[in-house]
Amino acid sequence: MHRSLLSAAVALTLATAPAVHASAAPTRAPAGTAAGDTTTQLPRNAVPTHYRISLTPDAATGTFSGRAVVTINVTKPSSTLTLNAADLTFAQVTLTPAAGGAGRDATVAVDAAAQTATFTFAQPVAPGMYHLAMDYTGVIGTQAVGLFSLDYPGADGKKQRALYTQFENSDARRMIPSWDEPAYKASFALDVVVPAGQMAVSNMPAARTEALPDGRRRVTFGTTPKMSTYLLFLALGDFERAAAKVDGTEVGVVTRRGALPQARFALDAQQAILREYNDYFGVRYPLPKLDNVAGAGRSQFFSAMENWGAIFTFEYALLLDPTIATQHDREEIFSTAAHEMAHQWFGDLVTMRWWDDLWLNEGFASWMESRMTARLHPEWNTRLGTVATRETAMRRDSVAGTHPVVQHVETVEQANQAFDEITYSKGESVIRMLEAYVGENAWKSGVRAYMKANAYGNTVSDDLWKQIEKAAGKPVTAIAHDFTLQPGIPLIKVGDAACSNAASTVPLTQAEFTRDRAGKAPLAWRVPVIAQIAGSAKQGTTLVAGGQGAVTVPGCGAVIVNAGQTGYYRTLYTSAGFAQLAQQFAGIAPIDQIGLLADSSALGLAGLQPASDVLDLVQATPAGADPAVWSRIAGLLDGLHERYREEARGGDTTRQRRFAAFAIGRLAPLMAQVGWTARPDEASAVANLREQLIVVLSDLGDATTIAEARRRYAALTTDPQAVPGPLRKTVMGVVAQHADAAMWDQLHAAARNETSPLVRDQRYTLLAATDDRALAMRALELALTDEPGLTISATMISEVAMRYPDMAFDFAVAHLAKINERVDASSRSRYLARLAMASADPAMVNKLGAYAEANLAPTSRGDVEAAVAAIQDRIRVNAARLPEIDAWLAKNAR
Repeated sequence: MHRSLLSAAVALTLATAPAVHASAAPTRAPAGTAAGDTTTQLPRNAVPTHYRISLTPDAATGTFSGRAVVTINVTKPSSTLTLNAADLTFAQVTLTPAAGGAGRDATVAVDAAAQTATFTFAQPVAPGMYHLAMDYTGVIGTQAVGLFSLDYPGADGKKQRALYTQFENSDARRMIPSWDEPAYKASFALDVVVPAGQMAVSNMPAARTEALPDGRRRVTFGTTPKMSTYLLFLALGDFERAAAKVDGTEVGVVTRRGALPQARFALDAQQAILREYNDYFGVRYPLPKLDNVAGAGRSQFFSAMENWGAIFTFEYALLLDPTIATQHDREEIFSTAAHEMAHQWFGDLVTMRWWDDLWLNEGFASWMESRMTARLHPEWNTRLGTVATRETAMRRDSVAGTHPVVQHVETVEQANQAFDEITYSKGESVIRMLEAYVGENAWKSGVRAYMKANAYGNTVSDDLWKQIEKAAGKPVTAIAHDFTLQPGIPLIKVGDAACSNAASTVPLTQAEFTRDRAGKAPLAWRVPVIAQIAGSAKQGTTLVAGGQGAVTVPGCGAVIVNAGQTGYYRTLYTSAGFAQLAQQFAGIAPIDQIGLLADSSALGLAGLQPASDVLDLVQATPAGADPAVWSRIAGLLDGLHERYREEARGGDTTRQRRFAAFAIGRLAPLMAQVGWTARPDEASAVANLREQLIVVLSDLGDATTIAEARRRYAALTTDPQAVPGPLRKTVMGVVAQHADAAMWDQLHAAARNETSPLVRDQRYTLLAATDDRALAMRALELALTDEPGLTISATMISEVAMRYPDMAFDFAVAHLAKINERVDASSRSRYLARLAMASADPAMVNKLGAYAEANLAPTSRGDVEAAVAAIQDRIRVNAARLPEIDAWLAKNAR
């Protein structure tokens, strides 16, 4: 599953949240069973081996009927069979011996809270193979859980409806009564009744199609390989498909009618990625086809899902609409496809045994998406973005409420909350560090061995470490355990270098970086460290263990620790060491410039070095620095300005305006250099920087940028080409951000009249991106109507929360029932906490506590705890560090 990613103009920072709900208390399987000691919510008295499923959906009424015949192995005598079922009504349940004989009907008891159905038989069922036949009905939802519908305007303006499934992690039970846990792998044979003129898509190709007397068709799909329930998929609608052959596999894209040309880039990307993955994993993709199916709208927490052979992707992460597409969109579409296709091996072919090891799916797929994007599109220079991935993880990992990468999950609600920055971004960063430690070839050999040893099975993290360690001949398992079985971030304190015989030796001390627990006793890690002299390519390496170490590097001069930025740790230099690096900053490699900016910013805000040090680096950055370095600087300045904005809400804007003037003075000349018009053959990073500079200068209130965006937007009324496609979203975002009531009404009318689902969703989201508080409230009220569409409402509210978190949170609490209708059911325990996370109001801590007490089980409050920690940290940092920035501005800003 891929996290939700939007354009910079309307970016949301919410993590993925798949479908899970409350469950019964967990149990452990007895030793020796197929699932070992895997956590489960089900009795271990039966194991499914094959599902035969017949479905008849009725999209108009939002209901479906189904028949599932499950071949099961009853492992011990029992009068009851319990499996997962949610919102299903059973008509008849019959158990028949697989070898033949009379069937036995069961009485049915449904436990809605536990999401189970228990079938009771008059006499105990003896061990053996049986067919469990169930006739039932269910509900088609309007959010991305189970079998759900997405509505969108057709080419004629009339409403169209398509159906899709989203089962990760625990919502297959909404469409199929099943043993809905990852360790219960089985094969699936699905058939579905399809309205005339519509296309059905599933994991396997259609094996046959037969006409029905009423004009509908029954489509029967091929039988899948053995797989987990959450990977089953079905889509049904007025679709078009294009495909190509790659290494014997049919690779396809499926879109709503009329949108197929916008999927051309994705189809080309998928072909190139599949060739690379077939080689890298050493195991060829095993299914006959691999589709990527586009859906209108969006979810709050994911953009795509790795269903085996039939990836689902929301349109904004799959289609390139030439009227609004940016270079950033192109990169995100490629990386999303690379992520989901990596899952076809890491997650689908080999699946984690239970949600404790979710990171085996998500961290690895995130690392592969980064690796594959850098390999197949080196011109995008996305390697420089790996520091941002590390920073995403460290923001969560440095405050109270964090958790280990491998965490014990007892309930499916806890599994839901495991889809976060630690699982994805820390998982990816740790893998990157370990690969750098053992070497690329050894790492790949270990991965290949892991795939071959565990194909079609379930694993835990140590199964991977065993293969990597065997291939590398290094103590990978011990290091991996340090970084995955305990939370937190190592802090490597760098002593002053001693140079002798043309080499520098630097003492290193390991502590722990935390933003909110100054007196905490540090944990211990074995930390792989790479270092080099600034301006040199020669490196030295060491493993810091036991809290102390040293590294020797060829040459003399300023020493860069964590050279190449593959390590997951913070680096703290002495004042003299930092000063040396600041003096030579312009000549340091871009990846290390970005890493030094990130570390000095985080360490400064935490009080471990002057908070103004990062501004010394900003001042030392030449105009000709890599665009990615300037993008990092623009983001840092925007973040500091947001902290001043929080202070300015008290009424005094003097400090905010002074900082904004400095930031504009640094960025506006760069914007003038980059220009509003793309140059022929300019680097893709320049296109991304142009977009970001416009957004950040708009945030800073730069009058020149705002006026130019308004001028260009106004010109669209007479010249549709006045704003090129790659800038259209950005320009509209600036206009929306600074809109008055009349302009907001104009933008609202444009959203209502838009026929492209992709553009329409974006226009409604921009209505919520306003700086005007009264208009932001209007956007909140609009979000609770049916007008934007049920899957866009939550995104609009989240967008308001980026500027007015307290107002958005209060509004959501006051309208909780309507909010719950517009938020994925699996995400409700997370959504309000994430609305509040950007608050700097102490009162919000108590509000979150009251909300959690009234609505969340004690085991489901991880996101609330993270939000509270972030709010308390922001309040503390604003009070303690902004005065340091003020003093630096008074001394250095002109």
